[in-house]
Amino acid sequence: MIALLMGVRSITLEALQQAMQSHALTIIDVNAPLSWARAHIPGAVNLDPNAYLETDLPQDKAASLVFYCSNPMCRKAPTAARRAKKFGYTDVRVLSAGITGQSLPAASPPGVVRGIGVHPDAAAEIH
Repeated sequence: MIALLMGVRSITLEALQQAMQSHALTIIDVNAPLSWARAHIPGAVNLDPNAYLETDLPQDKAASLVFYCSNPMCRKAPTAARRAKKFGYTDVRVLSAGITGQSLPAASPPGVVRGIGVHPDAAAEIH
C-alpha cells in the first residue's frame, strides 16, 4: 500500500516466486545490515535505501529490480525503489509485505518464509 501511494509498483510473494523461476531478478534488501545478516531472501543484496549508488545496481536499466524492507508499513523499500526509478530503471517493484509481513506456516522449518528460503538460518519468528 505504501509503495502504491509512493508511485511504485508492488509484487506479491507468490509473483516474486514465479518471477524468480522465470527470469533474472536483482533482489535488494534495504533493512539494516544486522537484520539482513539474520534473515534475507537468498541472493538478495543489502543496500542502504538512501545512500546506494547507481553503480550498485545492474548496468541494464531494463533489469528487474525488487526491493523489500521489514514490513508492509515500512517506507524504506518504496523510497529506495523511487531512487532507482530516478536513476532511469524501468522495471522496479517493492515486495508488498516485506520480509516480516510473511508469516511462517506452522509446518515450515525455521528459515523458510512461505516457500522462499531465508539465509542464514532464521528464527521461527523474524523481527
